[in-house]
Amino acid sequence: MSHQTTRIVEPVRSLMVPAGQDSFEEQRSLGISTVTFKRTPSYLSDAMIIENTFHAKGGPPRHRHLHQDEWFYIVDGEFSFEIGTERYTLTRGDSLFAPRRVSHVWAHTGEGRGKVLIAFFPAGQMEAFFRIVTDRNAMPPEDPKLWYDHGMELLGPPLRVR
Repeated sequence: MSHQTTRIVEPVRSLMVPAGQDSFEEQRSLGISTVTFKRTPSYLSDAMIIENTFHAKGGPPRHRHLHQDEWFYIVDGEFSFEIGTERYTLTRGDSLFAPRRVSHVWAHTGEGRGKVLIAFFPAGQMEAFFRIVTDRNAMPPEDPKLWYDHGMELLGPPLRVR
């Protein structure tokens, strides 16, 4: 006689995060911007979504994700992107997909405030990475080991912004 194991799967629950708030009601800063967690993963294979709000120009160093695709949606402002050898200028309502293992760098380049939604598929170690780097209240350090420990490869400096 064979036995079957029934696996109970919990239903996906809805999650509402009010405008300007973080799903954990925490505050995180990268110096020139704030990061709010809009959706964090239950499992490393889930997606993660953050809102990155800039009050000054700039962005992260050039890098690539070893295991995550990354998607950007511009809520407000102007941003410059380089994904592989392609260059883009994005403004409100534009979106851009950066596939895993492809180098990319981006920066808020517009005047005033800029806001971008960023989704990571799968989340991997991104939540842990943002928790560490926002403790410094500065853009992520150009420390190759820190990036590699969180599933990324550091490839160069941030974009130069005028």
